[in-house]
Amino acid sequence: MQSLNDWTRGMLEKMDAKDSAREEALALSRTAIRHCSLSIRAVHKGNLEEAKNSMAEARISLDKAREILKDHPDIRYAGFVDSAEQEYAEAANVFSITTMREVLSPEEIGVDLANYLSGLGDVTGELRRHILDLIREGKPKDGEYYLDTMEEIFHLLMLFDYPDALTRGLRRKSDLARSMLERTRGDLTNAIEMAQVGDSLRKLEDKLKEPGSKV
Repeated sequence: MQSLNDWTRGMLEKMDAKDSAREEALALSRTAIRHCSLSIRAVHKGNLEEAKNSMAEARISLDKAREILKDHPDIRYAGFVDSAEQEYAEAANVFSITTMREVLSPEEIGVDLANYLSGLGDVTGELRRHILDLIREGKPKDGEYYLDTMEEIFHLLMLFDYPDALTRGLRRKSDLARSMLERTRGDLTNAIEMAQVGDSLRKLEDKLKEPGSKV
């Protein structure tokens, strides 16, 4: 018969292994989140190769974290891996939407559905930022596609009206997406109208410069 000391030794070994797996996966999740942030920043700066490389690094770290925790589901779903998946889903779709005008599916990204939806909710904020950059660059018409995409994302999120226990705070992100959509629509509409006024004025000036023109 085993003694209590033998049992204790075995239990401690198991707990040490679980703790080690947690620490390693936590560090990897943080690394993945950092690379996702770097990727999004690179996209806004137009450094697409850098953005792609950061996404690849994020994927490697995320995959390693999930592999380490495959025998520890209690830790896998403790929250920090979910956060990394949400950030990865956001970064992957920001890159895809801004470079290929395509929204990736949960299967294409390879994350849990609730984490995908949460990440998609955060995409609306990055699309707003992208639209504002286009306005500053004098290209407001180019922002119309991204505004339409923001609206599509918002309507998709609104379909998932489930308890927070299932969607992990998605309702709050849907509310934020609605607010950003309304503000961005107003900003973009004003910018396009101002651009149209500017074009009309330039055409009038050109016409007045023509020989024989009369004021």
